Amino acid sequence: MSQNSIDSLLSETRRFAPSDEFAAQSVAAPDIYERAKEDRLAFWADRARELHWHSPFTETLDWSNPPFAKWFADGRINVAYNCLDRHVLAGNGDRVALHWEGEPGDSRSYTYAELTAEVKRAANVLLGLGIGQGDRVAIYLPLIPEAVIAMLAVARIGAVHSVIFGGFSSDSIRSRVADASARLVITADGGWRKGKVFPLKSAVDAALAPADGAEPTTVTDVLVVKRGENTVEWTEGRDHWWHEAVAAAEPEHEAEGFEAENPLFILYTSGTTGKPKGILHTSGGYLTQAAFTHRNVFDLHPETDVYWCTADVGWVTGHSYVVYGPLANGATQVLYEGTPDTPHAGRWWEIIQKYGVSIFYTAPTAIRSFMKIGRQVPNDFDLSSLRVLGSVGEPINPEAWIWYRDVIGHGETPIVDTWWQTETGAIMISALPGITAAKPGSAQTPIPGIVIDVLGDDGTRVDPPRGGLLVVSEPWPSMLRGIWGDPERFIETYWSKFSKDGVWKYFAGDGAHVDADGDITLLGRVDDVMNVSGHRLSTTEIESALVSHKIVAEAAVVGAADDDTGQAVVAFVILKSNQADAQTADEASALLRSHVSDRIGAIARPKRVFIVAELPKTRSGKIMRRLLQDVAEGRAVGDTTTLADTSVMQIITDKVR
Repeated sequence: MSQNSIDSLLSETRRFAPSDEFAAQSVAAPDIYERAKEDRLAFWADRARELHWHSPFTETLDWSNPPFAKWFADGRINVAYNCLDRHVLAGNGDRVALHWEGEPGDSRSYTYAELTAEVKRAANVLLGLGIGQGDRVAIYLPLIPEAVIAMLAVARIGAVHSVIFGGFSSDSIRSRVADASARLVITADGGWRKGKVFPLKSAVDAALAPADGAEPTTVTDVLVVKRGENTVEWTEGRDHWWHEAVAAAEPEHEAEGFEAENPLFILYTSGTTGKPKGILHTSGGYLTQAAFTHRNVFDLHPETDVYWCTADVGWVTGHSYVVYGPLANGATQVLYEGTPDTPHAGRWWEIIQKYGVSIFYTAPTAIRSFMKIGRQVPNDFDLSSLRVLGSVGEPINPEAWIWYRDVIGHGETPIVDTWWQTETGAIMISALPGITAAKPGSAQTPIPGIVIDVLGDDGTRVDPPRGGLLVVSEPWPSMLRGIWGDPERFIETYWSKFSKDGVWKYFAGDGAHVDADGDITLLGRVDDVMNVSGHRLSTTEIESALVSHKIVAEAAVVGAADDDTGQAVVAFVILKSNQADAQTADEASALLRSHVSDRIGAIARPKRVFIVAELPKTRSGKIMRRLLQDVAEGRAVGDTTTLADTSVMQIITDKVR
């Protein structure tokens, strides 16, 4: 195969069409793709007009200065008003917006009227602290209602939030606060995780303390939510209790419209090298695509559905599909503070049963962790309310897809496997559950109005069935507007590879396979493509082959330098709990090497398979393959500070050595 493309050797023939009953009540009409193709910009303009505009727009897209797009730029909109006030004014104030469940079992619910009232008071608190349009506010909170309220309050007054995931260190907070020149930090005394309260305020204090050689902090105030009952250090004049400030605030606040291109948020992506990139998103285009995709990809019927996305608001999934998309659509949703295995392994299924969750959106890593435990745990709960399942964060291997459908979705629930990024802002590729015949492991089809191509290294389109590099060939409403303070890095990182002769193409950094049906399957980050004896192989496909074996719960594959083949395939495998003692590690390794050879071909057979108890994962569930590559190549292990459990790498290193 040409080295212009990525070899793709797995095939998937199973298909699952929606039931006639599901298709008949589908939110998305069968002609939606055709309508979007006829006039793409008019299609997006119609979607934008489904929102409330304080001043209507007259221009849909300004692409006069690529790659810096402007969508609906002459319109004025208030993002928080679209998520709150308009639902109350439409007579839906009594509808529950949030069912919140704390890890220890405490809970609160907010109607749209109650949530609107809280956000109005919080907005007045921010104004009282001198925060105004364009000012940056850092938010460092656990997954509690105040996190959502804080984000909406910032948006309501036209300020810009930078949410920092609650597991990040003081150094991470310091760098993000400094880069954004934040004026205010909103944090908490602590939050619950795995049965314990972890501190938050102390990390903020350390981040804001004077540091040798660092610029003085721009932060003038810190708002502190009382959640964990931790004792906290207090800086008079700077620190304020959230509950006291909100209780004392004026209850009324009239939302004004801001320019559609008014910045809404900065979200930092850490990356493997260099300083974090502050991905900038604005208001009108972002909300248009977040709301449209949330409604159509998840087939949302807001009058009857209960929706749950398990992401933390510290990640873009939490921004788009916990806060802005669902609330713009008037959805009722669940928030859960803790981990899926606390206080017991069935916690998530217990919550689905309690609230009658009908739409469930989670990560493949979580699904595979449940596979490891076995179906006996979810089988103890009533999951019959579920009617749509979603997957996000990384490619989902076909066997995990099938398990998800059979065990969690009672053998009939449609699954939407969604591809998108922090940078894209909203879902870009996904099945539509009432229209698409689903294909396990494949994201499948670009969203209506989105133009995707799969290209070879030389920029030419690869012919199906073949793998290549994923690009977005036309601007889209929720696209990033830049890297905060660094336009050159924005162009170089995302646009330089395939843009020429006045044609601009966004390079996603992901590999993808397009099959004979035109369906797209993601192959993971291009950094995770190995070159084995001249063959460019995707780690994702080899991981899928490993997980297809009945003894395997989860696998991670890396390419390690090899004198004979350039790179060799090295696999780290977790066995299912009921298989851990059924064979020795050497027997399991030999069995799995042979299995990959049978499924894909001898070229993909792992040189080494290590049986491990856990994989290095971030708190968001992503596997840190670069750390495994360090081990496989005998190097010192790199930075582990973002791992959920930093001891994992030492255990793996000891085992390999």
